[in-house]
Amino acid sequence: MARQLSAFDLLPHNDLREKLVELVLYGEPASLDAETASQFQHLRAALEDKVVEGVRIVVFGGGTGLSNLIGGDSRSATWARKPFVGLKELFPHTRSIVCVTDDGGSTGELQKDLPLIALGDLRHVLLSSIQSARLQSLYGLTLTRSVEVVSLLSLLFNHRFEQRPDSAAMLVTQAGVDLACLPAPMGEVLAGLIDHLFSDPRLEPTLSRPHCLGNLILAAAIYAEIPPEITNAELVVSHDLLAVPLARGLATLTAMLGAEERAVLPCTSTQAQLSVLYSNGVLVAGEYKSGYAQRGYPVERVFVEFCSKPHVYSEVLDVVAQADILVMAPGSLYSSLIPIFQVPGLAQAVRDNTTALKILVSNLWVQAGETDRSIGDVERKFHVSDLLRAYDRNIPGGTKGLFDQVLCLSLKDVPASVLQSYAVEGKIPIYLDRDQVKAQGFIPIECGIFSKTALAEHGFIQHGPIHLAKVIKTLWAVSDHFKPLEKDVSPTKASMGRAALDPGISAERPLTRYRLIEQRMALLSLEISEGLTIALDPSGEQATPGRPCSAALELSDRIRRMVQNILWRHRDIPLAHLDYVRGIVCVDQELWRRSQKWDSVFSFYDPEDGLIKIRQDQLVQEKTFEVAFLVALGQSLLGNYALHKEMQPLLIDDVLLGKVYHLYLRPATQRSCWFSDEELRCYLELSRMLPASNDTGHFSRLINGDEGFTPPGMLMGLNYAWYLDNRFATHVEYKMAVMKIALSNLIPEQVKMLGRRQRLVSFFREVVFRKKMLA
Repeated sequence: MARQLSAFDLLPHNDLREKLVELVLYGEPASLDAETASQFQHLRAALEDKVVEGVRIVVFGGGTGLSNLIGGDSRSATWARKPFVGLKELFPHTRSIVCVTDDGGSTGELQKDLPLIALGDLRHVLLSSIQSARLQSLYGLTLTRSVEVVSLLSLLFNHRFEQRPDSAAMLVTQAGVDLACLPAPMGEVLAGLIDHLFSDPRLEPTLSRPHCLGNLILAAAIYAEIPPEITNAELVVSHDLLAVPLARGLATLTAMLGAEERAVLPCTSTQAQLSVLYSNGVLVAGEYKSGYAQRGYPVERVFVEFCSKPHVYSEVLDVVAQADILVMAPGSLYSSLIPIFQVPGLAQAVRDNTTALKILVSNLWVQAGETDRSIGDVERKFHVSDLLRAYDRNIPGGTKGLFDQVLCLSLKDVPASVLQSYAVEGKIPIYLDRDQVKAQGFIPIECGIFSKTALAEHGFIQHGPIHLAKVIKTLWAVSDHFKPLEKDVSPTKASMGRAALDPGISAERPLTRYRLIEQRMALLSLEISEGLTIALDPSGEQATPGRPCSAALELSDRIRRMVQNILWRHRDIPLAHLDYVRGIVCVDQELWRRSQKWDSVFSFYDPEDGLIKIRQDQLVQEKTFEVAFLVALGQSLLGNYALHKEMQPLLIDDVLLGKVYHLYLRPATQRSCWFSDEELRCYLELSRMLPASNDTGHFSRLINGDEGFTPPGMLMGLNYAWYLDNRFATHVEYKMAVMKIALSNLIPEQVKMLGRRQRLVSFFREVVFRKKMLA
């Protein structure tokens, strides 16, 4: 029997939800008869006029993706032209639960001085949450005046400075804002908070670092709630002293700016850091660092390490339980939603709300270093189902019960010329594989959710806050007319039985680490070779033993700052790694005497005097110095392990067949070394040194003909730098590439080599950097 056609068959797409979304976004199709067109117009009007003022919506995410969905990207220079868009305007009771593991930019700088969670995304989303109706009601403004006020707030909160300002007035002037142009109560509060930055000795040090002013204003609002006699040192020790002021300060700023009550909530008030485990076994800490990493391997898992027992505000759990709509915002795959749902209790709170409409907004584009390496077969396209599997693998209990519908970009709405130009830049869309998504238990909703304004004005595609808000409103309006999915919220197999970090390990508080770095740097001697001192002093100023020349002092300060920044960026480095380093010597190129026969590394650790020695030209660029320092620091972990080293020719019948490298260990009782005797011997065997059968302290290595050779000390340094950032040691990256090759039983040596590389990575993870994994 033939199926009867209906008017809905005239709309594109097959799913009825997609048809209704298409109708709301773009209107009825052209060339319809008057009666059908009128019916569609009435239906569209009914969907658009659906009353949602009382609907409670909660959005999870971080950074630009969340901000853009709530009310547009408030960091954009053009945002203030149309600040009153997005979910907050259609759904006045919109609240955000924000990820707080960011450690880059101003947020990272702030954590050097204050024991606070990451404030950058909170500030970003807070600005986007300002509502026109609330501004007008609070301060008696017109709509036009409200836009002017938000424009000034955008300048103020997004202002960044590099040099310490002399006064609060200068800081505001540099931002291009006259606080007198704001509503008087608002201007007075903001002036007071900015003054507080200069008057509170706990906050004052932050002004000497590069910052975003909005982050400092939020910090000042928090510290205004903390009694002045309570020091930062006390706040580090007692989380309870900080949790309540953090909530009050954020609430005060939220109300003053004209956002919904409790509009912006942190997922936890506990400081935490993100750690990423790659499929090659490397485990490194830091959200910012993982964002620019180019490991070339899929991400296996991500972990959130908390600095203390994680605390979740009761208000967060309350708004989740009471929500009518729960939305997972788009954003960085591994550093946006996943850290939120690794906070104990949050994922389950979402599952426990069985009546809410639950939506995941899929990312639009493959993200370099993340989604492009999240699958084993890097030759094929990245699909929405891959995104869902990554979430399922990394969220405790999996994705069941977290969302039902997945909003995806409809590529048919994107001009082919745009896709082509993006492809030239290496940007590839995430493709919807509808059948796979359905098989995973989710409903794919394909629609035009990108901003045509952003495309026209800036030439790029991003989620459009107006379009997304309309789509979510439409799905809410029709949700009662569709049969809900079966609510199986039991943990999925993919999310169970995975490796995890040893729970005995907790993240070091950033402020504590930075203070310890400063203490270490104060003990570290910095020396400039005499030849370099002369070269640095064209004025002829004479240095004396008690008074080095000004140029040498300047160079010493620069080296100290660079080392300090290296230790701060690479939080995987235990500061105890510096135990074997007495200082750093910068050597003039003319005086450099180290043989470069086997490598082109212009730094080394000298166990005779405990000094790291770096050739002067390695200081020209900070990144070059970083490589040199990390290689030498890695070498220093071996300490004075070697009693004697020598290379002997291998002659048979007067024919030179190769060389033999001999290494004699210093007795364990006389050794100063990071490793135990057992760990040291394990490392030497991994570096292909063979123990002598008749001498437990003797190791050797046969080198064929003119074959190259990397001694154990240099190999330690190179692997150390590679593990922290594989861009630093291309020699090691080349050797580790065997882990990317499909194994073949036809090449047994390849299997042995792979096993050796994997054991070496495990050694560095567990022994060098002391990161224990649980099966």
